[in-house]
Amino acid sequence: MALRVALNQVLRRSKPQSIALRAFASTSDVPKPAPVMDVPQRILMGPGPSNSHPRALAAMAMPMLGHMHPPFLKIMDEISDYLRYLFQTDSKYTCAISGSGHMAMEAAIANVLEPGEKILVGDNGIWGSRVCDLSDRYGLEVVALKKPAGETYSLAELEAAVKEHKPQALFLCQGESSAGTMQQIEGVGAITKANDCFLIVDTVCTLGGVPFKADAWDVDVVYSGGQKALSAPPGASPFMMNERAMQKLQSRKTKVATYNCDLKLIGDYWGWYGGRSYHHTGPISNFYSLREALAITCEEGLEPLWARHQAMFELLWKGLGEIGLEPYVKDPKSRLPCVNTIAVPAGVDGPALSNFAMQKYNLEIAGGLGPTAGKVWRIGVMGYNAHPMNVNLVVTAFKEGLEAQGYKK
Repeated sequence: MALRVALNQVLRRSKPQSIALRAFASTSDVPKPAPVMDVPQRILMGPGPSNSHPRALAAMAMPMLGHMHPPFLKIMDEISDYLRYLFQTDSKYTCAISGSGHMAMEAAIANVLEPGEKILVGDNGIWGSRVCDLSDRYGLEVVALKKPAGETYSLAELEAAVKEHKPQALFLCQGESSAGTMQQIEGVGAITKANDCFLIVDTVCTLGGVPFKADAWDVDVVYSGGQKALSAPPGASPFMMNERAMQKLQSRKTKVATYNCDLKLIGDYWGWYGGRSYHHTGPISNFYSLREALAITCEEGLEPLWARHQAMFELLWKGLGEIGLEPYVKDPKSRLPCVNTIAVPAGVDGPALSNFAMQKYNLEIAGGLGPTAGKVWRIGVMGYNAHPMNVNLVVTAFKEGLEAQGYKK
């Protein structure tokens, strides 16, 4: 009896051995055969993730390499090169952060700023609010520049705030996906540079979907996500910092407070400093997929890519307007082409319409998030999904779903 108890304890602490040995210990320990995963096919027209390009998905099935093997380091170099084009930068400090956009957000804040320094945050949606929370956790003095969801900041407002508060950094979200707003970035960098302030920009849902020019617009730090307009799965997030931001990182008086996001260490894994050293095991299959998605994106070219997203944005609103739906964002210049917010009409059950689309078409129509919860639907028109067939299906689902509720424009 004592032998059986001891053997069971060993087996629980070790990897499964042969079925015969496990049966000797206890037949109840033998797992039943599991069925193959059943994952439904869905058209993801919400705020993200969007459907990945088939080539990007197929890349994840390529043979595993070691995270320091030369062929894998070459793939990392290719990712860096593609990102220089997409970010429109000559900076050598490009990489993919291992993790989702939140991890890249944290890397942006943690490396450029030190405890006690001040950050001015454009807080007009959930992502600004999250940056406020994250910055506070790193001991920064946070000044929230608040605006109602659905509104953006003028250059005059930003310049006045920077001069008043004298922050070390200004954070703006180019595409606030919770509210469906697109913030003007061009012109902001000149303001921050003139006031000895860093400009940090979130492009998680906009990179590849709308124009972005890091060098021309004097952006110091920018990050994005792979799972939206770039048509990759989530898990590896584009990142860039310029020479000015790198000098700030290298001259820090305090150690970066997070090991996982320390770009002094991560940068050395990516070859920023002339060598290569181990920091962590990169998500190898995710990097394969991101590399392939970036190659597809760059093959199309930025100008055609931006034009395709704009055309699908216009097609969507043409169809929605014909059935009486209206944008949540009042100012046309502030509307985000990549993630559209549609005002839920009075008397209409928003979640019921989303459920109708999912049940009938396996089509995702998302509701609001944060300050827009219960007020809007959100439709993503990004990357592989930004094509007429998908946009027209969205309009059809809205038309039929509204008719099912007796709505008339």
